[in-house]
Amino acid sequence: MRCPNCGNLEDKVLESRTMINGESIRRRRECLACGYRFTSYERIDEKPFMVIKRDGRRQPFDRKKLEKGIERALEKRPFSTSMVEQISNDIEDAAIKQGRETREISTTDLGNLVLEKLSKIDKVSYIRFASVYKHFENLDEFITEVKNIEKKSKKLINKGDL
Repeated sequence: MRCPNCGNLEDKVLESRTMINGESIRRRRECLACGYRFTSYERIDEKPFMVIKRDGRRQPFDRKKLEKGIERALEKRPFSTSMVEQISNDIEDAAIKQGRETREISTTDLGNLVLEKLSKIDKVSYIRFASVYKHFENLDEFITEVKNIEKKSKKLINKGDL
């Protein structure tokens, strides 16, 4: 594997971990030339996981699009790049699990998975994502969503889930 820091092709694997029921492997690597540590993922190349758009079109699941949306929502918030990667991993795992039999998920279900995850992590990021995802047309819709997230937060606090 090519080192992202120096370009050297020789490295050693420090740790391997199986993820999502054995469907992928995460490997921590160290470059033998410069000592830089990085992570690689190995996945089985199989029938692509599809996303069903609102207009009925189907397109392959694009992890980069998912990460980009999450990065935009978390922009200028106190979250690291590794946190974005972890959130993306969790959502991708949940999406694959949800669409296991059909190998597809609707954009509505995928968006709801993102909203659910963001609501537990950061309310501001949740509102940012929701405003784009739900296509808020006016201020009233925005205010309603803020009130809904407040209610959900209070319920989770009362249950002890937060």
